[in-house]
Amino acid sequence: MARASQTEVAVLGGLSVQPMTGYALREAIRDVLGHFWSESYGQIYPTLANLERQGFVRRQDAARTGASTFAITPSGTRRLEELLAQPVQAAPPRNGLLLRLYFGRHLGPAACRTLVQAALAEAQDALKRYAEIRAEIEGQDSEDRDYWLLTVSAGEHSARAAQAWAHDALSTLAELDDPARTRPGRTS
Repeated sequence: MARASQTEVAVLGGLSVQPMTGYALREAIRDVLGHFWSESYGQIYPTLANLERQGFVRRQDAARTGASTFAITPSGTRRLEELLAQPVQAAPPRNGLLLRLYFGRHLGPAACRTLVQAALAEAQDALKRYAEIRAEIEGQDSEDRDYWLLTVSAGEHSARAAQAWAHDALSTLAELDDPARTRPGRTS
């Protein structure tokens, strides 16, 4: 699925929950989908305009606030369903931490340990955020609730895996820091 189609999914999906202004949609994508999806703010407004031209969303001007509220149309719902049915295209991974650790010999064990400790703290913070998100969703009466919880569960599993990996990595780095350890390519 091309990037534009992914943006269409995020925009149409957000509007399928409720009509909202472009600004509110930006905030919802950041705050609600942000634990698994990010969208460039520069893509949201052009996508809204394009979807409006195609009849997938309609604008409801608000005389009081001056902001337009967008709502998904029946054809927009069909378009969303069509996009959701397409196979997911994997994005190439880009992980700055693993890139640094791969070349960690140049940093040394202590600097690598600092990077891994930061990743561990980030995983622990993520688990706390997911617990808050889970509690909020579980308190809602929505037909989407169980589907939303699937995304939270994926985040929880990823954060727990990152936490376990960080503990393993810290153990390995402690061994690398041991001066008595014989390293490949070096003689004692």
